[in-house]
Amino acid sequence: MNPSSTPRARRLLPSTFAATVAAGVLAALPGAAQAAGADEAVRAAVQALAPQANIGAIEEAPMPGFRQVLVGGQLLYVSDDGKYLMQGTLFDAREKRDLTAARVAIENRAKIDAVPQDKRVVFGPEGKPRYKVTVFTDFDCGYCRKLHADIAEINKRGIEVDYLFFPRSGVGTPSFDKAVSVWCADDRKAAFTAAKSGVEPKPLTCDNPVAEQYRLGTEVGVNGTPTILAPDGTRLGGYLPPDQLLARLEAISKGK
Repeated sequence: MNPSSTPRARRLLPSTFAATVAAGVLAALPGAAQAAGADEAVRAAVQALAPQANIGAIEEAPMPGFRQVLVGGQLLYVSDDGKYLMQGTLFDAREKRDLTAARVAIENRAKIDAVPQDKRVVFGPEGKPRYKVTVFTDFDCGYCRKLHADIAEINKRGIEVDYLFFPRSGVGTPSFDKAVSVWCADDRKAAFTAAKSGVEPKPLTCDNPVAEQYRLGTEVGVNGTPTILAPDGTRLGGYLPPDQLLARLEAISKGK
């Protein structure tokens, strides 16, 4: 006779099963509690150093014993006990991959993709573009003007440029007002190009996304203009000549 078919065995099975499940749950609790405790320790450590910091996601880092924390478009590494904090690039030596840039790019892409197309100033090639870049720009920036002077050549290489406003001097400054005036112009693209050539735009006001895009820039870590972002959120840096820009985009698309 199968022992499990006896009345005594049938009475024991439910309690044995329940005990096993309970033991599994209890075994899992310390790990979950430890993770939650580490998150709080990390949050407290960052807030102690920068009380005004806008702390985003706190996650387990690829490096054992550390959490990674998104703060203002940057990634910090903090030990699980909150004692040590590092700022810099975490590089996977075996895979030859910048893990910091890869994680920041994911966050950047999500935020940039949330900007509606009708809140961008778009200069694209004829037909379907091969690549699209997002550029945070300022009308009083020399290299921003240099980049826009290349816009025809950039478009010829199949690259669409989506401009977002980032007046470096901040909200309510002459550069900010200039961006608002360009946005409110009847022919926005013509006003944009004229302003990039040094023409002072006619003062105008209307509902506009300039302040919103300035805040977005600070959230994705823009600290200078132009700041160019690839389709996957990778920050390409500042001004790049058309051929170099194309080469960078091709390398990213190939996973290099």
